[in-house]
Amino acid sequence: MAVHIRLRRMGKKKRPFYRIVAADSRRARDGRFLEVLGTYNPIERPATVVVAEEKITKWLDDGAVLSDTVDSLLRQIGYIEKYNKAKSGADVSEMVVKATISERKKKTRQMKKAALAEAETKKAAEAAKAAEAKAAEEAKVKAAKEAEEAAAKAAEEPKADEAAPEEEKSE
Repeated sequence: MAVHIRLRRMGKKKRPFYRIVAADSRRARDGRFLEVLGTYNPIERPATVVVAEEKITKWLDDGAVLSDTVDSLLRQIGYIEKYNKAKSGADVSEMVVKATISERKKKTRQMKKAALAEAETKKAAEAAKAAEAKAAEEAKVKAAKEAEEAAAKAAEEPKADEAAPEEEKSE
């Protein structure tokens, strides 16, 4: 018999409440189950997850498979990390499984905001570099035009040596 650890929907219409259960994989979602392992209440803010760690550990050690949703919930509260460390022989006596999942979501939101701010900073820096490069190019073009105009004026003006004798002749 293949045992899955999954959610079983309870509660009222539009007010879901879930039990985390160990059930035969061939049974219906809300059908017969083997054992209740915890609860998940998404309506509360922050959402709460309560688990019986010893029971889940027993089922996982016996070969039960986590559903994707239950796996995600257990990762968010820190149980999977604790289970893996205990399985590898590390000391997990000080590790605590959280009852709420808001802390994880809050960190995720903060990381997303930081990433957006960093992206905006990069865009602003790139825009400043582009503006600086454009200003430098315009300055080069302006300097080149001024040099051409100065050269043109110098070519139009008679030389000082030639201009002096003509003035003397006219007097």
